[in-house]
Amino acid sequence: MRRALIAATAAAILPLGAAGLAAMPAMAAPSAGPATQPAADAAAPEMLAAMQRDLGLTAAQARTRIAEEASANKKEAMLRATLGADFGGAWLSPDGGTLTVAVTDPAQAAAVTATGAKAKLVDRSAAELDRVKAKLDRTAAKAPATAVAGWYVDVATNTVVVLARGDASVAESFVAGSGAAADAVRVVRTDETPTTLYDVRGGDAYYMGGRCSVGFSVTGGFVTAGHCGSVGTATQGYNQVSQGTFRGSSFPGNDYAWVQTNSNWTPQPWVNNYSGGNVTVAGSSEAAVGASICRSGSTTGWRCGTIQAKNSTVNYPQGRVSGLTRTNACAEPGDSGGSWLSGQQAQGVTSGGSGNCSTGGTTYFQPVNEILSVYGLTLRTGGGGNPPPTTPPPGGGTCSGYQNTYTGSLSSGGTQIQPNGSYFSAGSGTHRACLDGPTSRDFDLYLQRWSGSSWVSVASGTSPGPDETLTYSGSSGYYRYVVHAYSGSGSYSLGITRP
Repeated sequence: MRRALIAATAAAILPLGAAGLAAMPAMAAPSAGPATQPAADAAAPEMLAAMQRDLGLTAAQARTRIAEEASANKKEAMLRATLGADFGGAWLSPDGGTLTVAVTDPAQAAAVTATGAKAKLVDRSAAELDRVKAKLDRTAAKAPATAVAGWYVDVATNTVVVLARGDASVAESFVAGSGAAADAVRVVRTDETPTTLYDVRGGDAYYMGGRCSVGFSVTGGFVTAGHCGSVGTATQGYNQVSQGTFRGSSFPGNDYAWVQTNSNWTPQPWVNNYSGGNVTVAGSSEAAVGASICRSGSTTGWRCGTIQAKNSTVNYPQGRVSGLTRTNACAEPGDSGGSWLSGQQAQGVTSGGSGNCSTGGTTYFQPVNEILSVYGLTLRTGGGGNPPPTTPPPGGGTCSGYQNTYTGSLSSGGTQIQPNGSYFSAGSGTHRACLDGPTSRDFDLYLQRWSGSSWVSVASGTSPGPDETLTYSGSSGYYRYVVHAYSGSGSYSLGITRP
């Protein structure tokens, strides 16, 4: 087997321990105005200040970056769903201004560039990279934490990176013994030594013998890191008043938990901004690799950085944790379990990392959507990122007066093709459509036309709310509609009028 490539890097990693303890349509670029600007307008001043401090931006640059990333996140979500097996991953440029989407089929490049993103042809799909990483995960017991800090999918290089501490030979032997293709893996030298950071409003402190931070409020309690407590552990709030009990916890393997609070506490859709106020959580739409991200914790307050990789496996001293997101934001003991946000969208809870907020470091978080799914929890949200449209669709919020009406139900991130999974033939003239989505969710609508080789979007409605309308005048041909649940789940109705 060919030796895995060896590169050099520097750094060290820890879970943050307790303080003291069917079809692939091409998409046209959606309107940047209404779909993205609310995200920048709603950004908390404290978040903007943290981005300026940690990312070296001006206030105007921070607002622009938030708006551009909101648009890019929508494009990535749609392309991931529609490219299917040809999707090779997506990432943002260091300045956040360019979204690159990898494809394994050159015929799909046009579908990417039609959205305004940059297409890159790669050898391995995102699913193939995940399978390579899964082989490493299955033989992880042969990767001692003293020699292998962890491994993760690096979509930008179309490889899986293995972090080797000291002599790389142990990491190379681990890769060889896993059965993973050598040309799909890069061994990178590192000084990282990951550890957990121990120490209802996101970012607030709570106590259970040590100190951790609240992640996000859910109905009946809050989510946090699994290494902060086991099932049955009692918690006290930031004021040392009896708070609740761990009802679910998983660590190592995963690093998530949820605490059911008692009647003394009311879960609110807020994250502590550590400047005397709150940031309101609007949803949990996943941000792209390269996106800026900020975190709140009871030790270091607000800190920002960028997402470096997803699906990371970290070798903590207490055991291995998979499925984490890697960032270059800093954190310290006591920040564990705290909130990670992209704009007003919840991303995850602090797991662990290396370094500190004086010299910088690497920090990992457990994605929040997995926690919500595993325990069947409902994130507490307060809107903010999803204002109602200024002009309601016909019928005062329902789609009436159209030739045909179709209904469906989507989970967050899903897509459906209408009418009834098929397409229709239309003469030249005007197409009209109205989408009525679930309240406080973000559903989008696309009209696509068959170009002879692929489906290409010719009109779209991508406002940050549940309801959309669109009008398009076009030539005769084959058409179809695509409904995309960008954020949130629920039922919808779609009214369409053909030429």
